[in-house]
Amino acid sequence: MYAAIDEYVSRCTTLSSEELEYFHSMLQPHKISKKSWLLREGEISEYEAYVVKGCLRKYCMDDDGAEIILQFAIEDWWVGDIASFTMQTPSNVYVQALEDSELLLIHHDDKEQLFQRVPAFERMFRLMLQRSYMVLQDRFVDTLARPADERYLHFLEKYPGVVQRVPQHYIASYLGITPEFLSRIRSRLAKKA
Repeated sequence: MYAAIDEYVSRCTTLSSEELEYFHSMLQPHKISKKSWLLREGEISEYEAYVVKGCLRKYCMDDDGAEIILQFAIEDWWVGDIASFTMQTPSNVYVQALEDSELLLIHHDDKEQLFQRVPAFERMFRLMLQRSYMVLQDRFVDTLARPADERYLHFLEKYPGVVQRVPQHYIASYLGITPEFLSRIRSRLAKKA
């Protein structure tokens, strides 16, 4: 059950077997069924979630009630609301399973204890935060400076295989375009290929 997250940890830091066992003791295995929410707007995010298996989406709602996809979380990704989790304030996002998913959750208080007992985890979570920031910055650049065709191609690179796993209208929302425009992009790219 912990093989994937242990591999993730090993890419960031080196731990003794006792430290790794302590980390495992802090994790709560959690299964979530398709269309169920891990977090809803207004709730306080008590957990960060590592995706062992499955696919989730993080989204917010605009003033007109339209969903805006902020992130897809697939295997070997973390998902949650970092602001709500860190500050223990109400979330302004939703996290929903798009597939039956298996997660490993770490509670806010347990993460703080983990940092105290195994300081190497601060490095791991710092690297994770840096990665998240880079992904967010890349997304801003995509959204603000690249045409939709390039954003779609970049999406395919960043999320290989996700196109087959999630509905097209979610991908369009992530890209900031309509589903119809995404269909036209896909048709143009198919003709080029």
